[in-house]
Amino acid sequence: MTQREGSRGGRIAEGDTADSGAEGDSGTHTGSATAEADGGTRSAGSVTGVVGAEDPSLVVVCGPPGVGKTTVAGAAARQLDATVVRTDVVRKELFPEPTYTDGETAAVYEELFDRGRERVAAGESVVLDGTFRTVALRDRAVAAARECGARPRVFRVVCAEATVRERLASREADASDADFEIHRQIRREFEPVDCDHHRIDNSGTTSETRRQVGTALDAVTARPDRLDN
Repeated sequence: MTQREGSRGGRIAEGDTADSGAEGDSGTHTGSATAEADGGTRSAGSVTGVVGAEDPSLVVVCGPPGVGKTTVAGAAARQLDATVVRTDVVRKELFPEPTYTDGETAAVYEELFDRGRERVAAGESVVLDGTFRTVALRDRAVAAARECGARPRVFRVVCAEATVRERLASREADASDADFEIHRQIRREFEPVDCDHHRIDNSGTTSETRRQVGTALDAVTARPDRLDN
């Protein structure tokens, strides 16, 4: 089975998780600040105005299937009182019998970005939960955040490979169709995250993952311009 990537939006409730748990420490990483959106390239510094601490946030949670993106997205949503929009759920809404073609995936991400913009326009924070395997997709999300006045935050989720295998084997009734082979395939294809981001290691307990997310969000709150320079 070849899967290319793939969320009913809704505020995630306490304790709701879907994607649990391939690497080490968490922290802040700095990379290029060039954002690409809608076929054009723009520099982050070209955006007029500074996003303030009280503005809505648009959080991108990225990584291969099975690393725990939805666990991280839920933790971020609880802290920010945000809505989670998940590609796996959007895909099933748009394509009840998905084939994971490139065209299908493009439509899923278009819908994901549209829903994210809608939440921000309503004055709410939003968490976008998806593989975001390419630099271009991540750059589009960051650019979309800036364009609608939201604070961009990027979380890259990693997890020990043995833990991913175990969690995927035991996962039931989840919107994702990915198995361990799909995880390995997408992990090989996953392009390095070259923008400012936080690395969250979901290899341990849920409480430890939530602690990392809280620390990362507090760090960005203390420096609201972190991803805008």
